[in-house]
Amino acid sequence: MARGVDSIRRTALGVLGAALLLLGLALLVLPGPGLLLVFAGVVLLARAVPALDRFVAPVRVRAMRAAEESVSSRWRIAGSVLVGLFLLAAGVAWGVVSELPYSGWATGGSLIVSGFVLFALLGWSHRRLRAERRASPAAGGRAR
Repeated sequence: MARGVDSIRRTALGVLGAALLLLGLALLVLPGPGLLLVFAGVVLLARAVPALDRFVAPVRVRAMRAAEESVSSRWRIAGSVLVGLFLLAAGVAWGVVSELPYSGWATGGSLIVSGFVLFALLGWSHRRLRAERRASPAAGGRAR
């Protein structure tokens, strides 16, 4: 019986991991947190298939580096905030204006959710970078 539960758990982790990986790959070229979703997908796939565990560390390094770079300067933060505000405004516009292509609340809602996800990840990245700078005084003294 335990073997059946384990195989169901591994299958569920594999399916969810593959879905996150594919969504992350799509978001590498679309607006969204592509590398972070790729990382989440690889972690779940590695839990389902232990042979894939060797890919977790390199993807983690790249995803965290991208998260840090997104908040490395005031200009990047301002640009990210503007993109987030644009996503929210575009989501409302696509939900309200029926003349736009693919108009409706399904499209508008996905844009609004993308904007909120962007703000959440931006805040998380900013807090993480500030905590790292406090932990290492040498890094905090650099001008950016």
